Amino acid sequence: MHTKSLDPADLYKPCDPKSLRFKTTASLSSLNGILGQNRAKDALSFAIAMAESGYNIFAVGSSGLGKRTMIERYLAEHSPGSGKLSDWCYVNSFEDPRVPRVLRLPVGMGQKLKSDVEQLLNRLYKNIPQAFENESYFERSEKLKNELAQRQEKALSTIGRSARRQGVSLTIATPGGYRLVAADGDEPMSAEVFSALSDEEQLAIEAKIVKLEKRLRKTLRQLASREQDYAERQQQLNEEVALNVSQHLIDSVKQTYREHKEVVDHLDAIQQDILKNIDLFLDDSEEANALAAATMDNKLPRRYQINAFVHHDKNESVPILVEDNPNYHNLFGAVENITFKGTVFTDFTLIRPGSVHRANGGYLLIDAVKLLEQPFVWEALKRLMRSGKIGIHALEKEISISGTISLEPETIPADLKIILFGDRDTYLLLQRYDPDFIELFKVVADFETEIDRTEETQLQYARFIAGLIKEKGLLNCDRAAVMKIIEQSAREAAHQNKLSLHAADVANLLREANYCAQRAEHNIIGLDDVKQALSNARYRAGRIRDQVFEGIRDGATMLSTRGATVGQVNALSVLTTGDQEFGVTSRLTATTYFGDGSIVDIERDVKLAGAIHSKGMMILKAYLSTLFAQDGPIPLSTSLTFEQSYHEVDGDSASMAEFCALISAMSGMPVRQDLAITGSMNQFGDAQPIGGVNEKIEGFFDTCRLQGLTGTQGVIIPRQNARNLMLADEVLAACRAGKFHIYAVDRVEHVLELLLSDTSVPGYEEVYERVRNRIARMREIEKAHVEPASASPI
Repeated sequence: MHTKSLDPADLYKPCDPKSLRFKTTASLSSLNGILGQNRAKDALSFAIAMAESGYNIFAVGSSGLGKRTMIERYLAEHSPGSGKLSDWCYVNSFEDPRVPRVLRLPVGMGQKLKSDVEQLLNRLYKNIPQAFENESYFERSEKLKNELAQRQEKALSTIGRSARRQGVSLTIATPGGYRLVAADGDEPMSAEVFSALSDEEQLAIEAKIVKLEKRLRKTLRQLASREQDYAERQQQLNEEVALNVSQHLIDSVKQTYREHKEVVDHLDAIQQDILKNIDLFLDDSEEANALAAATMDNKLPRRYQINAFVHHDKNESVPILVEDNPNYHNLFGAVENITFKGTVFTDFTLIRPGSVHRANGGYLLIDAVKLLEQPFVWEALKRLMRSGKIGIHALEKEISISGTISLEPETIPADLKIILFGDRDTYLLLQRYDPDFIELFKVVADFETEIDRTEETQLQYARFIAGLIKEKGLLNCDRAAVMKIIEQSAREAAHQNKLSLHAADVANLLREANYCAQRAEHNIIGLDDVKQALSNARYRAGRIRDQVFEGIRDGATMLSTRGATVGQVNALSVLTTGDQEFGVTSRLTATTYFGDGSIVDIERDVKLAGAIHSKGMMILKAYLSTLFAQDGPIPLSTSLTFEQSYHEVDGDSASMAEFCALISAMSGMPVRQDLAITGSMNQFGDAQPIGGVNEKIEGFFDTCRLQGLTGTQGVIIPRQNARNLMLADEVLAACRAGKFHIYAVDRVEHVLELLLSDTSVPGYEEVYERVRNRIARMREIEKAHVEPASASPI
């Protein structure tokens, strides 16, 4: 059997210019909606339609797909109207200030209520002091005060006259302080004079004083009662004046909100509280001004203000929020504190909303990994979704490190969809370890990484590129540039008939091509600009690659691309350096010797091999046993290794190369060094496809080019990988010129025929026969060594 090299037309699938009938992207309309992703769109549509709880969304897909942007656009186009939106205001609870009340208002009314109440307070702050400075108020207040003073003076004067008649002097010091002593005429009797009196006279005076004291205390109690009566009458006067000033102003605001009972009730509560706290409007102290400055607020009485907690414009659409920093306070809000004169202070006006409050009635998008990195956030989010209520709780209480008294605002009904986006590993971890996850996130939006490449999708891709150009303000692309970007997308998808949906990669390529075009003073992005952008990106990320090939150039890495050697095969692998992947060639060698049929995998024995590599070796051994161990064990041991490899090896893409190296070592037939091979095999000897085929081919081509192209060099790949070929321009040019070849095979026997084609052996059967003959000879040798010696006669 003779395997022919693939036709150069099979190594790259270019865009057909006829499928893209435009000159530049300026003539293309932007793509509306999402490119591809029908499965994800169905999931989003279903979740939007489901009003029941638990139908939140987890968007699964690799980084760079543009999941967030696509979801935002889809929700903006397909979300229902803003009928579920409300404005939410926190107000003071005069009965229990620690539990601020929440008012639910129609859209646009929250901010208006705040403004209306501020205007009301401004008017009261101006009018109430004026009313209390009015001459009429002073007259009525003085009248009450004079009546009290007259009653006090009359009562005390009566007692004073009675005391003088009895020879006792009454002295009033401060209110409530008095002194009764014996009198000597009109003056209090001195202690010396009183001591000179007889005992009978002293006792008589003391008895009079005791009676007068009882009478005085009774009178003072009556005066205290009259003072309380005066205070109540003064308060009634103050309330009357304040009511006359405030009632019509408050009634005017109540009339505006007459259809909203909660607002009217709160305005009534404000009216009642104002009458009890009139001093708030009369006190213009420096302390009040300092407090207002500390809270970055005006100096209006804070207890009556409205905290427009969440408010919307009347024409506002459904909120679609992205929380990039989902810590506890950013998500769930907080009650802020201020320090005033060394004291921590807070009230309902310092309640601040979080993302869940602002997104209520709409959608909140969060990166799942960022969310899970924040302490206490995941449990709090689940609690919100289970309870259907949004509360504001101090984080200090969540972790129980503080007993500080704080507010406990009323909760708000939760009516929003939570959309998490992350990779599949994160989704599977949550699904496995959190039993609540499936109940709370019942919808999975699974984003594809690629789309079928057809004439229709290529045109859609061109419109997608046009949309990115308009969105990011870049130069337009001509048709050749768009074709190259589409072909590069197929290469990134690693399939001739697929296109990558990694929007971030396309956007980055467009930005860099735009930079190249501007630097070259082009007014449009052309093919050369795109090629230059790709070349620049490879160069920037190519330091390690250049070091690897420098080792090949100077001979430090020992590789052969000419001649033939027994037990030595050029195997291919892919090295990843973070932002670039490139193919490298490794010398794979095998040796055989008399033994028990074991295969010594040096990489595995020194723990430099992964589980998949070990699996490939076991499959290889199974196929060898199928071929050569039907009549007994193989009396040969073999040793395999990747020469000059000092890092971990994983994957089974070298299993066909390992098989060929072993067969060469066992048969003694040399292997062509101008061919390299990649591909895995199954237990029946069939070639199986592998990844990174373009990078592997290009890596061996670069190795051959360094050592000189001979015209016979090439790479052997599984036939299924032919559809993945989108090779670089220089490789294509060499293949078209007949200087490099790509062979596609179905079985390992086809590989043997290619690798041994420079020998006199006609086919793989002859190779297998040589192996069987050697095994037979080894078995005879083994049998001769283990036969017992003949018994000698006695």
